[in-house]
Amino acid sequence: MHNAMTIITVKINERTKAGKSLKDLIELFSQENKGVEIISDKKSTYNPEFVKMVKEAEANPVRIKVNPKNVWESLK
Repeated sequence: MHNAMTIITVKINERTKAGKSLKDLIELFSQENKGVEIISDKKSTYNPEFVKMVKEAEANPVRIKVNPKNVWESLK
Protein backbone atom coordinates (compact mmCIF):
# COMPACT_ATOMS: atom_id res chain seq x y z
CA MET A 1 0.00 0.00 0.00
CA HIS A 2 1.39 3.43 -0.90
CA ASN A 3 0.35 6.99 -0.16
CA ALA A 4 -1.41 8.67 -3.04
CA MET A 5 -1.08 12.42 -3.08
CA THR A 6 -2.49 15.04 -5.39
CA ILE A 7 -1.24 18.61 -5.46
CA ILE A 8 -3.75 21.23 -6.54
CA THR A 9 -3.02 24.93 -6.94
CA VAL A 10 -6.05 27.05 -6.15
CA LYS A 11 -6.48 30.79 -6.53
CA ILE A 12 -9.13 31.98 -4.06
CA ASN A 13 -10.88 35.35 -4.05
CA GLU A 14 -11.41 35.85 -0.31
CA ARG A 15 -13.81 38.73 -0.98
CA THR A 16 -16.46 36.29 -2.17
CA LYS A 17 -18.56 34.12 0.13
CA ALA A 18 -17.55 30.94 -1.71
CA GLY A 19 -13.86 31.89 -1.71
CA LYS A 20 -13.83 32.66 2.01
CA SER A 21 -15.73 29.45 2.78
CA LEU A 22 -13.33 27.32 0.73
CA LYS A 23 -10.28 28.92 2.35
CA ASP A 24 -11.75 28.40 5.83
CA LEU A 25 -12.52 24.76 5.04
CA ILE A 26 -9.00 24.09 3.72
CA GLU A 27 -7.48 25.74 6.81
CA LEU A 28 -9.75 23.69 9.10
CA PHE A 29 -8.75 20.40 7.48
CA SER A 30 -5.05 21.28 7.55
CA GLN A 31 -5.18 22.28 11.25
CA GLU A 32 -6.91 19.05 12.21
CA ASN A 33 -4.42 16.92 10.21
CA LYS A 34 -7.14 15.51 8.01
CA GLY A 35 -4.76 14.69 5.17
CA VAL A 36 -4.62 18.27 3.89
CA GLU A 37 -1.45 20.35 3.92
CA ILE A 38 -1.19 23.97 2.86
CA ILE A 39 1.94 24.56 0.82
CA SER A 40 2.65 28.10 -0.23
CA ASP A 41 4.99 28.44 -3.17
CA LYS A 42 4.87 32.22 -3.18
CA LYS A 43 8.34 33.53 -2.66
CA SER A 44 8.80 36.87 -0.97
CA THR A 45 10.46 39.41 -3.22
CA TYR A 46 11.73 41.27 -0.17
CA ASN A 47 15.18 40.89 1.32
CA PRO A 48 14.85 38.76 4.52
CA GLU A 49 16.98 41.27 6.45
CA PHE A 50 14.60 44.07 5.40
CA VAL A 51 11.54 42.02 6.44
CA LYS A 52 13.16 41.40 9.84
CA MET A 53 13.83 45.12 10.27
CA VAL A 54 10.23 46.02 9.39
CA LYS A 55 8.82 43.43 11.81
CA GLU A 56 11.10 44.64 14.61
CA ALA A 57 10.04 48.25 13.94
CA GLU A 58 6.39 47.17 13.96
CA ALA A 59 6.79 45.45 17.34
CA ASN A 60 8.56 48.46 18.87
CA PRO A 61 6.11 50.62 20.87
CA VAL A 62 8.18 53.70 20.04
CA ARG A 63 7.13 54.98 16.62
CA ILE A 64 9.65 56.46 14.23
CA LYS A 65 9.23 58.58 11.17
CA VAL A 66 10.30 56.72 8.04
CA ASN A 67 11.95 58.58 5.20
CA PRO A 68 10.38 57.09 2.04
CA LYS A 69 13.50 57.99 0.06
CA ASN A 70 15.68 55.92 2.39
CA VAL A 71 13.62 53.31 4.25
CA TRP A 72 16.64 51.14 5.14
CA GLU A 73 18.36 53.90 7.08
CA SER A 74 15.11 54.96 8.78
CA LEU A 75 14.61 51.49 10.26
CA LYS A 76 18.13 51.09 11.68
